[in-house]
Amino acid sequence: MNNLEKIKQKDGGVFQGFINEMEKLISTAKEEMEILSKGRVFLTKLISNDSWLPDECAKSYSDKYAQHLLYKDPLDKFSVVSFVWGPGQRTPIHDHTVWGIVGVLRGAELCDEYELDIEGKVKAQDRSHILKKGRVEAVSPMIGDWHRVANHLEDQSSISIHVYGGDIGNLKRHMLNEAGEVVEFVSGYSST
Repeated sequence: MNNLEKIKQKDGGVFQGFINEMEKLISTAKEEMEILSKGRVFLTKLISNDSWLPDECAKSYSDKYAQHLLYKDPLDKFSVVSFVWGPGQRTPIHDHTVWGIVGVLRGAELCDEYELDIEGKVKAQDRSHILKKGRVEAVSPMIGDWHRVANHLEDQSSISIHVYGGDIGNLKRHMLNEAGEVVEFVSGYSST
């Protein structure tokens, strides 16, 4: 049984309602900003209650954060993923190459913002913010696409729900390696 089937058994139609809203929005929106604006409202409603998320999609790992695929549009127009952060876990500095909407379902995340300069180097913007439970933000090459995200809590996991304008686990994206060089990567998924 895949994660979407597990959600359907548990959620009473809440998650499917969110998927239906996003499908309609993406098929009718005239521009990306409309998707980000209206999508934030839909995601805020979804994360107002966490009873729909199966336990398997809320599991963290001791050695890395988890990226559980919840839904992927058959035409790869968008995907929905739960990110589960154990204490002290964080991403590398990375981009997305597509629009994204992120909402915190449980806990809190720390986001450090970066930008790609005209020489193709990734530079810190000296801006960080904490995204707490129930809060939603957006990323996109149009509005800011480079960041590093970490669990803000030292003693428990945090979970966020991410919606991306493509199959994020299979997209070629970019990150900074340990030498500070921009390299391509494909994130994959922890479970499907």
